Amino acid sequence: MTGVEPQFHVKLAETKAELEAAQRLRYRVFIEELGGDGPMVDHRRKLEMDRFDSAFDHLILTASTRPGEVIGVYRLLRDKRARETGQFYSEDEYDLAVLKNSGRRLLELGRSCVDPAFRGGMAMYHLWNGLEDYVRAHDIEILFGVASFHGTDTQRLAAPLSLLWHRHLAPPELRVTARSPSQRMDLVPISKLDRRAAMVQVPALIKAYLKLGGFVGDGAYVDHQFQTTDVCLLMDTRRMCEAQKSLYMKELNR
Repeated sequence: MTGVEPQFHVKLAETKAELEAAQRLRYRVFIEELGGDGPMVDHRRKLEMDRFDSAFDHLILTASTRPGEVIGVYRLLRDKRARETGQFYSEDEYDLAVLKNSGRRLLELGRSCVDPAFRGGMAMYHLWNGLEDYVRAHDIEILFGVASFHGTDTQRLAAPLSLLWHRHLAPPELRVTARSPSQRMDLVPISKLDRRAAMVQVPALIKAYLKLGGFVGDGAYVDHQFQTTDVCLLMDTRRMCEAQKSLYMKELNR
């Protein structure tokens, strides 16, 4: 990045070109950086895409210093659209019956990523503000989606998975469960867990949601296609407060 402070703009993708710009960023992050793949990935044009893209809204972030590029993405699926499509994306990995039967308005989040050059700054904060506006516009009550640890070696991830299970397990009314091939998360007893060291291994995005009062479902899902170990994050908007949002901003500006 140059020394010029970028101006950020967040919006929903409205054109094919904007969607493909989002898919191009996803390709750089999920395919080139993290080593994932998929049946609909277009390696020739370098677009990460799947069968759910047409059902989702795509929240995109651009920066004045990178004209023509998308530097941040959130993929958003409301419960109404999921019913029309036939399922949520996460249902391939998690049993979501407890959420679908809750009678509350749901929003699934996915494919969240930021260009490496803009991580650790204000980009994610602007994406979050755009997400908050979307949540308010559609009266969303529960947000959820899978978030990933890089790699499929669950023994290497035993400490952070156990920390999430012991300290941040969702209450029964929100506790979705992982489908096979699921992995138990309570791998290390709480008495033997180095909480500080375990938290260091937790990805920044997961930490941010936890600071906002988020929870995790029961069980991790090992995704060999994307070379990740996934957990399901859930957030009840009733539990959020301004103090928690302030913590999130503090984390981003450290």
